Amino acid sequence: MTDKSKIIFTGGSGLLGSEFKKIRPDIDYPSSKDFDITNYEQMKKYIESHGCDLMIHAAAFTSPPMVDKNPQKAAEVNVIGTVNVVKLCAQFGLMLMYISTDYVFDGKKGNYKETDPVNPVNKYAWSKLGGECAVRMYDKSLIIRTSFGPNIFPYPKAFIDQWTSRESVAIIAKKIAALFDKDITGVIHVGGTRKTVYEYGKGLDETKEIGKLSVKDVAFDVPVDTSLNCEKYRGLLGQ
Repeated sequence: MTDKSKIIFTGGSGLLGSEFKKIRPDIDYPSSKDFDITNYEQMKKYIESHGCDLMIHAAAFTSPPMVDKNPQKAAEVNVIGTVNVVKLCAQFGLMLMYISTDYVFDGKKGNYKETDPVNPVNKYAWSKLGGECAVRMYDKSLIIRTSFGPNIFPYPKAFIDQWTSRESVAIIAKKIAALFDKDITGVIHVGGTRKTVYEYGKGLDETKEIGKLSVKDVAFDVPVDTSLNCEKYRGLLGQ
């Protein structure tokens, strides 16, 4: 797929898109001004003039605290915007990869498989699950549930009682790019080993001072263990 396809990446100015630009400069990263996912007609005209075979849909309103303050924006971008992308891919017969989140799980058990029931605990996760629902209606699609952060931990403190499969965006971008030439649809989990967010942050740079924080210390709902079972991914890539 990678050699022959024209690939469009939504959300190119975001954390994942910025990393992808380093490893795949051949991909088309239109700005939201030129390719607004809330404007179907604009996207349609862009595809007609530029062409596309694979759409990587990463554009999203991603901050859980900000989504709590403005859930309408999250509905507009994460749900309706994704519906527009699905409609666009269906109209032009494009393959669609949708970047979702480990937060679609409630965090009560961890080691979640692709087939485990979803149950979001905050509005951000509900909005991303709304996007998943739209993508599930389109057969030529792959939902990628993952978790990533900056290559340098950006916060002064980290949760010692929240578990994750999060990796640096540099690692996750390469893992996702490896899926481009795989003939796979449905859902796949992409991440690393189970660890606390604090362990994740220290793992990025052992010399960085990071304070300790509990999920009980924040005002928004945080799922306790959203670690992902990534056996399906490792089997597909032969890892």
